[in-house]
Amino acid sequence: MAHLDRRRVLRGGLGALAAAAAPLRARAEEVALPFGNGLRPLVTYPGKRPLLQTTARPPQLETPFAVFDEDAITPNDAFFVRYHLADIPLEIDPETFRLGVTGHVERPVSLALAEIKALPGRTEIVAVNQCSGNSRGFFEPRMAGGQLGNGAMGCARWTGVPLKSVLDRAGVKAGAEQVTFDGLDGPVLPETPDFVKALRLDHARDGQVMLAWAMNGADLPWLNGFPLRLVVPGFYGTYWVKHLTAITVRDTPFDGFFMKSAYRIPDNACACTEPGQAAAATVPIGRLNVRSFLTNLADGADIKAGPVQLRGIAFDGGSGIRTVEVSADDGRTWTNAELGQDLGAYAFRPWSLGLDLTPGAYVLRVRATANDGSTQPMGARWNPSGYMRNVVETTRVRVA
Repeated sequence: MAHLDRRRVLRGGLGALAAAAAPLRARAEEVALPFGNGLRPLVTYPGKRPLLQTTARPPQLETPFAVFDEDAITPNDAFFVRYHLADIPLEIDPETFRLGVTGHVERPVSLALAEIKALPGRTEIVAVNQCSGNSRGFFEPRMAGGQLGNGAMGCARWTGVPLKSVLDRAGVKAGAEQVTFDGLDGPVLPETPDFVKALRLDHARDGQVMLAWAMNGADLPWLNGFPLRLVVPGFYGTYWVKHLTAITVRDTPFDGFFMKSAYRIPDNACACTEPGQAAAATVPIGRLNVRSFLTNLADGADIKAGPVQLRGIAFDGGSGIRTVEVSADDGRTWTNAELGQDLGAYAFRPWSLGLDLTPGAYVLRVRATANDGSTQPMGARWNPSGYMRNVVETTRVRVA
């Protein structure tokens, strides 16, 4: 697809590339994720290298896990894709695109992309976007939803303006409580609820929530929200609305389906229940919990005896990573790893550790502790929606 020029990609959208992409999808290789019914085709979509396809309509594409060993920043063409509704935009003209800001405001506005870029406070932030259901395929017992491995996450440098600048342009009236966000993707059937998300007004105006038009120094990829998306650092990807076109300030709480009924977690300290049990009460999912991964060795790998350098990543919801520990004996003893470059409290934090391994079988575990004191549980926690998995990961290797 390299022969297709950028103007055609941006102006023509996915429709202009469908014919070029189809032969690549037809010849898809397959990858087996390590759980039941885990066979996934590797498919090529516009602007993307081959990614693992969970569903085709709407597109749900997972990053092959080896990508996370390459760099703390996830390349645009490898970044995961998650849509909720099948009627996704196939054509957007950035010259005529408008963002509407309405509702409980002094002066409703309709802003062109150039006007948004000219607002005060242009900023950049490196932040992880992780799907709420990342790693759902590992839950036992299994539940409905996309059966994802560990690749529905990514870390990028986002460029844009604080949402606060846009809200100030419209002038928020006294008594406002929440702000809602709607994108250009929509339902195929009229009875299907639109995908609309909400943030509290104080959160929306915190100066970190951003309207982003660039990702890793380039325009947003089409499938990651071109030409404008919401970036909510430290929060799960359900709030990161793509193709953002409508912002509404409300003086009453929003009770749409994707806030009132979907994307909710048990209302307790662990956001968990006994396996198979419903929650007594729920709240909307919010901030990322702490996670860490070993990235340069796959489960079941055979490696040579002697010095071995382990590498990985860790992240949390914004307090930053304090320590990463590695165990080579299934959690009986732990060694502190060396933390790599700090790209910010919301970013992947690389880590590394050298071990001298003699022949034998090893059970490697990695555990992160965040600056707020939170850490990962040794045993997997369960909830009815398969959200927020952050168990201490296990990698079994053979050394010879």
